[in-house]
Amino acid sequence: MAMPQNSTTENGFCFTQTLNFSRPSPPPGETGRTFEALGGRGACGTLLSNGTASSSVPSPSDSCAEPLCSPTPGEEETQFDEGVKYVSADGEELACGWRGFTPGCLQLFNTSKGVLFFLCVASFLQGMTVNGFINTVITSIERRFDLRSYQSGLIASSYDIAACVCLTFVSYFGGNGHKPRWLGWGVLVMGLGSLLFALPHFTTGRYEALSAAEVGICGGNQSLPCARVASSLSSYRFVFMLGQFLHGMGATPLYTLGVTYLDENVKTSYSPVYIAVFYTAAILGPAAGYLVGGMFLNIYTEIGREIDITPENTLWVGAWWIGFLGAGAASLLISVPILGYPHRLPGSQRYIVMRVSEAHQLKDGSRKKASDPDFGKTVKDLPRSVLLLLKNPTFIFLCLAGATEATLIAGMSTFGPKFLESQFSLSASEAATFFGYLVVPAGGGGTFLGGFLVNKFKLRCSGIIKLCLLCTVSSLLAIFIFFIHCPNMPMAGVTQMYKGSALPGGHLNLTAACNAECGCLQETYSPVCGSDDVMYYSPCHAGCKKVSENLRNGKKVYHECSCIDKTFLPGDAEAGKCTSSCARRPLLLFFVFVVILFTFLSSIPALTATLRCVSDRQRSFALGIQWIVVRTLGGIPGPIAFGSMIDKSCLLWQDQCGEQGSCYVYQNSAMSRYTLIAGLVYKVLGTTFFLVACLLYKPPPPESAPGSSDTSENGNCDLQEHKPSLRAGGDI
Repeated sequence: MAMPQNSTTENGFCFTQTLNFSRPSPPPGETGRTFEALGGRGACGTLLSNGTASSSVPSPSDSCAEPLCSPTPGEEETQFDEGVKYVSADGEELACGWRGFTPGCLQLFNTSKGVLFFLCVASFLQGMTVNGFINTVITSIERRFDLRSYQSGLIASSYDIAACVCLTFVSYFGGNGHKPRWLGWGVLVMGLGSLLFALPHFTTGRYEALSAAEVGICGGNQSLPCARVASSLSSYRFVFMLGQFLHGMGATPLYTLGVTYLDENVKTSYSPVYIAVFYTAAILGPAAGYLVGGMFLNIYTEIGREIDITPENTLWVGAWWIGFLGAGAASLLISVPILGYPHRLPGSQRYIVMRVSEAHQLKDGSRKKASDPDFGKTVKDLPRSVLLLLKNPTFIFLCLAGATEATLIAGMSTFGPKFLESQFSLSASEAATFFGYLVVPAGGGGTFLGGFLVNKFKLRCSGIIKLCLLCTVSSLLAIFIFFIHCPNMPMAGVTQMYKGSALPGGHLNLTAACNAECGCLQETYSPVCGSDDVMYYSPCHAGCKKVSENLRNGKKVYHECSCIDKTFLPGDAEAGKCTSSCARRPLLLFFVFVVILFTFLSSIPALTATLRCVSDRQRSFALGIQWIVVRTLGGIPGPIAFGSMIDKSCLLWQDQCGEQGSCYVYQNSAMSRYTLIAGLVYKVLGTTFFLVACLLYKPPPPESAPGSSDTSENGNCDLQEHKPSLRAGGDI
């Protein structure tokens, strides 16, 4: 029995009934050209009796990507022993595979859903590595390799620096090239960066942590060497910076070319949902990175070696490198299938042909230059491409609005755990976990919901910008919650004197008569909670002379503490901060959730509006330029701006042998006030930019969008869903 042969028209689209386009009747002679663009040499009149070809080889037709129809005489067909080869009318290879190796089983994944799955895995790995593992292990890396805070800051910034350097090149040439190959090689480079980041663990000697069981109590060995010899281990920061640079290079195509590849290969009204799923995976990645990275940090870095210190000890270094090894290997594996995808998916040409342009209309008509098929293929067109985008006011103000939102997101992700830690008197790990519980439903849910709303209400570009404006105003109102705060837990020598009275003039005084003979060092910060519900700087500063372990929770308990009064006898203290019983905690958490939700709710609509307000051939390049603006004006300075404002509320600074280090204790009222000021400034700016973008947007006239019917986009999918008729005049 001969195998049924597959034939496609130019766009791989078969019609079984007449399409009624909701547009004015064209002049004589144009109708033929319209259907010529759609059908190439002609459209197929009928499908097989059951609507599919009886081929035993899986094909993309199952996913509504390449419908099968009876062959037209004279059409060229290519048939192989193992199945059907999918090619467009112009000879472009549309099968999934690597060069000549295109097995039939791979064609099951040659659909928009298959691409979405692999891109989601890649974005999940990127988020888990860069925004999860890096932020989780940075303290351990500082301790292991004797790095200072500004050096670790350079390591973190190397990612954004690499992205800014590569964005113009990748988005311009990759946007006009073979996008899946750019994406696949990018994910591969990202995997190499993760493996390189873990390399220093294997090239250095063993980490030696000195036992410090008795250090910190009154009368114990309080010596702490200040004049440490500069360690050569700090030179490994350049290896970490290179690893982060590779992370930035590899992730650059993912959020520019990946988004446009999805947008080009799905129905326009479904595009926001696909992009929302893609970005939701990128947001869930950091949450997984915090959880998995925190779990690995409970394992000692020298696996299999016995050690007498616990993870709570300041000398402990966890197995920071395991996550990077796993993420690197997974990135290398996931790059292989991405490299096998074709330049465009089978059947996607009908979406491109029938797409309605919503690009902002320029008075000089220069948008027509960008529609030229030869435009953007050489370096000579680069300045003109930049000029066209700069002349698009809607695009410019959407970029500026994105930068303000990115500033808030970067500031919240960096200092959100610190805010919760200070307000609710939590440990660093508890605050990070708590913040993760807020970000996953609020950030991930908001991202997906934004794309869903655009698709649900069939919003066009102007409606999408109005949705962004509504979300920004809502989060602006919610941010006023920072007017309230939780009071600081009392801390002897910091917020109050040792006998309970206020500090004179607010000056720090950690020394009192009860601990004067202990010889306590300010370099050893290890807070304890006394039985009098007052926090102390360390067991030594509480005058504690003995230590034991609580069998219930494993925490250390200090006894005979002379600074803690308990019925005229020395009291006890337990390691860690005192727990806060703030009555405003539920209200504060709810509105922080709302701020995060509406901030992320506008992200996908804003991205969709950016894609629609520029011409099709400039989409990848426009995303690249937008990412540069967002990173340089938002992502990079965001943490710096928030950090500098929050540092103004510091009560107690770390003392590193006379040099000021990081902040130990913040004044909660001042922290809330400065957070409110920063949030209001950026939210007001974001609201203004979205409003101006909405006012300046000029949609194209209706007559300039031939084929503005949803019919073409539903195409064969409507037939396969057994709908009685094709809609006309739907929203694109």
